[in-house]
Amino acid sequence: LQKSLSVTFGADKYSRARKEVLTYMFSRPMQMALYFCTGVLDDEALFHHYALNVPFYTHFTSPIRRYADIVVHRLLSASLGARSPIKMEKQAIQKQADHCNDRKMASKRVQELSADLFFSVFVRVRP
Repeated sequence: LQKSLSVTFGADKYSRARKEVLTYMFSRPMQMALYFCTGVLDDEALFHHYALNVPFYTHFTSPIRRYADIVVHRLLSASLGARSPIKMEKQAIQKQADHCNDRKMASKRVQELSADLFFSVFVRVRP
């Protein structure tokens, strides 16, 4: 697959852009991760990470990147006793998670539309 993709990407000035767009389009069908407050879910099976096959999973990146990561860092620190507990109700945390999910989905949609536009231009100009 990688060999055939390399041929498809080509070696011109747009090859890197084509690679990024096509790779993104191949991974687009994957289910997007969602933020949620564990305290509002009754089914612990929802905490499972399918690809990693682990029963409990949390994800975050550097807290300088996204608000959701700041919240996760603070909650994790509080649960480990490294800081005082967060003074937010579970429903308020879930409301923040829902908002972050909405913004993430809107951003992803714009990214998809941009990729679709580039792909259509690529198909049009490619012999």
